[in-house]
Amino acid sequence: MSDKQLVLNSIGRLPDDASLDVIAEQVEFLAAVRKGLDQIERGQTIPHDEVKRQLASSHPSAG
Repeated sequence: MSDKQLVLNSIGRLPDDASLDVIAEQVEFLAAVRKGLDQIERGQTIPHDEVKRQLASSHPSAG
């Protein structure tokens, strides 16, 4: 499915009275998900243990 069709389908499921802000948030969400999936396909991920380590070092009370 093309990006355009994905957005159109998603917007089509919103209520008829959805505001432009809600529509924009939906499009931004879809773009972020698509970007994340593309990064996964390219192998541009961070292992879970590394994320936990980074969070623990930036937030000493976490963990």
